[in-house]
Amino acid sequence: MPPKTSTAGASSPTWGWESASRELVSGQQRCSASARIAAVKSLDDYIPRPGLSIPIVTILDARGRVLEDQQRAVVRFALQDGAGADIIFAAGTTGEWDRIDNSRRQAVARIAIEECGRARASAAKKIEAWAGITAHTRADTIDNLEHAISAGADAVVVAPLSIKDVEHPAEFVERDIGGVFERAGRMLPLFLYDNADIAAPGKAAHLHTRDVKLMARLPYVRGIKVTASKTVIGNYTRAASHFKAGHEFAIYAGNAYLIFDLFAPPEGVGDRMRHYWNRYLTQRTRPYGVVAGPANAMPREWQRAWQVCRSGDVELMRLYADAIEEFRITCTFKRSCKAYRPTIATLKASLKEMGVIESDVVASGTPTMNDSERREFSARFATLRERNAEMLERGWVSEYDSRAGHAPAPVQKSAGRNG
Repeated sequence: MPPKTSTAGASSPTWGWESASRELVSGQQRCSASARIAAVKSLDDYIPRPGLSIPIVTILDARGRVLEDQQRAVVRFALQDGAGADIIFAAGTTGEWDRIDNSRRQAVARIAIEECGRARASAAKKIEAWAGITAHTRADTIDNLEHAISAGADAVVVAPLSIKDVEHPAEFVERDIGGVFERAGRMLPLFLYDNADIAAPGKAAHLHTRDVKLMARLPYVRGIKVTASKTVIGNYTRAASHFKAGHEFAIYAGNAYLIFDLFAPPEGVGDRMRHYWNRYLTQRTRPYGVVAGPANAMPREWQRAWQVCRSGDVELMRLYADAIEEFRITCTFKRSCKAYRPTIATLKASLKEMGVIESDVVASGTPTMNDSERREFSARFATLRERNAEMLERGWVSEYDSRAGHAPAPVQKSAGRNG
């Protein structure tokens, strides 16, 4: 039996497990001449991209319009000439998808797709552009999917629980999204997005694992991004073997800081207990990749953090964990004696401090900094950059050369003194 996740606010589906399974299977057994089956074959060789996914911020002017040149600069900075992101995820939570309209969601997706396409020509590794298609309504979500297909996205991401008029996620993903693929005559890999913070009012906090299992049987559903606690990620990783049905199903950690815990090898008695608890939670299945919003400001540092976590290098894990935690502290202020962290505002401020962008405007409704906090952040961030250049390995401090037309500088061997 798949592990349970939160069911708060959920209503029971009108279609049962058995009938749902029959629906999905029958859809896959249609005549081989159909567009759907032809499209299924086109995904036979697709393997989910492992590594670092950066949910890119959206650069806006004071009227909320996307600044295209600066948006392109942000994508190029995140890629770092191949030393940064493996995946650029456009129009996600960090991209303020829920505070911009569909035309802007589609604009940032198009820009990401175009920039990743250019980068592939010179990068030594594969880079993918994932388009977030989630909107507040079913119709706008479908419109975003159709746009992603025509724009040439490598994959799409949807958060079914964030769509207000979608009652049953599995039905929506199979019938509505599958219908678009059938009409288009081809499919894109689709990744689910589970984040309680953006669930629509009245919806469950997390997707039911039974629904994920149903959706995973579809030939185009290839994984899930989980922004949640270690326990919730464990629910999915323990059930991962049940999700796989003829193709790989990848789980990406959306709570990015957890990778230092999940990959930590045991040392002392306490660490051994944590290590075995992690192995129990995840059934020895580690995340396939990490989706790190803070990597907008530190793409190379996060890429290297992912690498050293995967290798289990304890010393380097501590080094990069410290640098990354220091950035979180840099972004945290006190208001009314409580911690206040305007994440998106600080990410945009970081990019402005480095000269990547000129506008650090956030969308209406996004938490921001006051003037005093902005000045304090500027000083803190400068100190952090100096510390990273001193302490981290050479070549793994994110660089930007504004004179090169908003293109990231090549790997600087002298970026740090260590390594």
